[in-house]
Amino acid sequence: MLITKPTNSTILVTGSSGLIGRAITESLSKEGNTVLRLVRQPAPKGPQTVYWKNQNELSLAEDTPLDTVIHLAGEPILGIWTAAKKARIADSRVAGTALFCSALAHRARKPKVIVCASAIGFYGSRGDEVLTEDSPAGMGFLAQTCFAWEAAAQPALDAGIRVVHVRIGIVLSRKGGMLASMLLPFKLGLGSCLGSGKQWMSWIALEDLVRVFEYLIANDTCSGPFNAVSPNPTTNTEFTKALAKVL
Repeated sequence: MLITKPTNSTILVTGSSGLIGRAITESLSKEGNTVLRLVRQPAPKGPQTVYWKNQNELSLAEDTPLDTVIHLAGEPILGIWTAAKKARIADSRVAGTALFCSALAHRARKPKVIVCASAIGFYGSRGDEVLTEDSPAGMGFLAQTCFAWEAAAQPALDAGIRVVHVRIGIVLSRKGGMLASMLLPFKLGLGSCLGSGKQWMSWIALEDLVRVFEYLIANDTCSGPFNAVSPNPTTNTEFTKALAKVL
């Protein structure tokens, strides 16, 4: 299958300092695209930086061509889930996405496509049930947050912008995320299963996730939700054994 990639485009990226954002920004830049980073504060300044003005307006001239937006920003889910932490997780995704998409929808020159990060947490914990993009949202905090997160992009849809939701699985990379934090204990022989080990893990390599984003940007027939995971999920026990064997 021919994997098309966006080239010679102007692409705005939120969450560009994270693991996924850094990889996507680097890859898109190498393909000859102009990549703009959206930041919350006016510093650091530079030709490749865009920031919020009054939290509801972009510091980007209305007549500036903007082909694509990749929306990755959100409070990290790692950490202790206090009430305050959960509020930040939900607000940064739901309210943040609604505000951002509304600002884009009111631009004189709207982007052609917005690719928004979501998560397979959308489905909740469903045991051995096989899940697809057509499966309904699950129960629980993460599932309901993901459901509201995706719904928050409605202002962009109403404005005629193509919207894609990438339901991302566990991202594996030595550069960060879950795998990076697991390497040291496993190298020391201290790695083990989590809980019963029977829970399913739908995963994707960072490099493949970047290709998913590039494909969805370049193909204008793609819209709605896409599960960004490998074809074969694994149980936590199977993953633990494989990682221990490799290391």
